[in-house]
Formats: sequence, C-alpha cells, structure tokens
Amino acid sequence: MTADREAHLVELVDGGGDAVGQATVDAAHRAPGMLHRAFSVLLADGEGQVLLQRRAAVKTRFPLRWGNACCGHPTPGQAVTDAANARLGEELGMGPVPLAEIGVYVYRAEDPVTGRVEVEYDHVLLGHIGADHPMRPDPAEVAELRWVAINEVRAGIGAEPDQYAPWLAGVMAKLNLDSHRAL
Repeated sequence: MTADREAHLVELVDGGGDAVGQATVDAAHRAPGMLHRAFSVLLADGEGQVLLQRRAAVKTRFPLRWGNACCGHPTPGQAVTDAANARLGEELGMGPVPLAEIGVYVYRAEDPVTGRVEVEYDHVLLGHIGADHPMRPDPAEVAELRWVAINEVRAGIGAEPDQYAPWLAGVMAKLNLDSHRAL
C-alpha cells in the first residue's frame, strides 16, 4: 500500500497556493523537494484534547513519530476536505466528519532517517469528534493512537521535538482556542 501511494499524483503549487503542475508523491518528496498541496487533520474532542497518531514504522517520511490525526495529499484538482475524509477512512477506519480549514502552514523538513523531504503547502483542517468515536486504525499506517490535552502536546513538542513530526508544531499553532470554543 505504501509503495502504491508513492505513485499517486500531487498538485505542485507556488508560494501563494496556486497550482503550477503535478508530480508523483515519490518525486515531490525527493531532495530538494517540490512545494505541493497537502493537508493535516486535527481531530478534537469537547474536553480540550486532540487525537495524535504515532506513524507506522513503514512510513517513508518520519516513521514512528507522533503527528496529528492524519495527513495526506489531494490529487490535482481534488477538494482538500474530500481527500482528508478519504484518508481518515484509510488510516483510521472512520467515516467522514465535517472539517473546517483553520489555516495554511507552509514548511520544509528533511527526514534524517529516510532522506526524504517535505516541502508542503499544508491546509490545516479541524474536525470535532468524541473520544469514544469508533475507529479501526490500519496498522500499516498507524502504530498507536492517543488523546492528549492541547497544552500537553505543545509542551511535549517543546521538550522532545524529535518524538514528533516536524509539521506538528506549525499545525498546532493554527489551533486558536479563542476561535474554537468547542474545544
């Protein structure tokens, strides 16, 4: 499954997020990397917690690090929320949830283990579910899931950044508690 995903197409973008072409996932993540559209889903419960996933060991980028609920890439022209809900199904085995974009995070990160590079125009999406929401994580995608208080996630990233995906701090920065009182 991981090898198949590397052949999928991603949408290359300029610094403003406008489409400028396409490439395979594999090509876009080889050094020096190509700026492309991505998404990061934050799932929050009503108790001030977010769902973290520990990425599976077979991931080609940042395996075994803690990240947000799920991440991925829309295909060229695909709606970001449609792609995100498809990935929630693939990774976490859950049905679609309403998602709202809460910002964009543009970043570059090199994986010292795999040599792969992330250069992403990352749409940060927020969904609300209960901590008891049924999920069936795919072990080829997810090593572990846990609900963590937002302030604990931020403190953990500061104390042990190498335990977390390099985009998580930027994604979490888009989560403004004043704007999202349901948290």
